Amino acid sequence: MFTKKKEKPYTDLLGKTNRIVEGTVIKGDIVSKADFRLDGELIGNFQSTGKLVIGPTGSVTGDISCNNADIEGKFNGNIQVAELLNIKSKASIHGEATVGKLAVEPGADFCASCTMKENQKPETNG
Repeated sequence: MFTKKKEKPYTDLLGKTNRIVEGTVIKGDIVSKADFRLDGELIGNFQSTGKLVIGPTGSVTGDISCNNADIEGKFNGNIQVAELLNIKSKASIHGEATVGKLAVEPGADFCASCTMKENQKPETNG
């Protein structure tokens, strides 16, 4: 009679991206299994097993945990990236970073302590 809803595996979410557009402000935490593009403002924490892209108008004040990240906007807090953190030339990063691999383009404002670890998996709550 009642069937338990099965969670979709990450492979079912490939090619699907959540998007928060410029001018939108979110106060609170975001948890997503799919990739995510943020061109607005997040005041809170972000957690994903996918990729996070913070666009040129995007900003995050809080903690981030994800598999991969491309940052072109502003970030202030602690960030944990299991694989590659790619910081673009117009980005502004302040805080602490724990990454698998790090790429910083010339011109980026990178004021963070950085720890590189192998096979770091993002934590998932629930």
